[in-house]
Amino acid sequence: MQHNSDISISQYQQMVDEWVKTIGVRYYGELTNTAILMEEVGEVARLMARLYGEQSFKRPEMALTAHQDLADEMADVLFVLTCLANQTGIDLTAALHKNFEKKTSRDKERHANNPKLKSGDTHE
Repeated sequence: MQHNSDISISQYQQMVDEWVKTIGVRYYGELTNTAILMEEVGEVARLMARLYGEQSFKRPEMALTAHQDLADEMADVLFVLTCLANQTGIDLTAALHKNFEKKTSRDKERHANNPKLKSGDTHE
């Protein structure tokens, strides 16, 4: 598969499953993968705090690759989340469609009527 080609969520779930069963040997247990997911989300948070928040990098040269590192960490989050979906029998495509419909139905007027969103201010 080419690196620049689009893949569907379903294709990605299949790719991850194949990778885990061949290169990864087997899935970690669900609780282990949940802990790994939290670790990966923490790595995204650490980079976000330094790239977009007030924290600075311990070594200034770390900032040079930080955006690439952020992309890699986000991909790690998606990989582990996909592992958990595969392990628990979740069809992420169906779950995403259902979740998007829920958000659209629930929030169709809520956000439009939120004065905090009209100000353009991104800080609370």
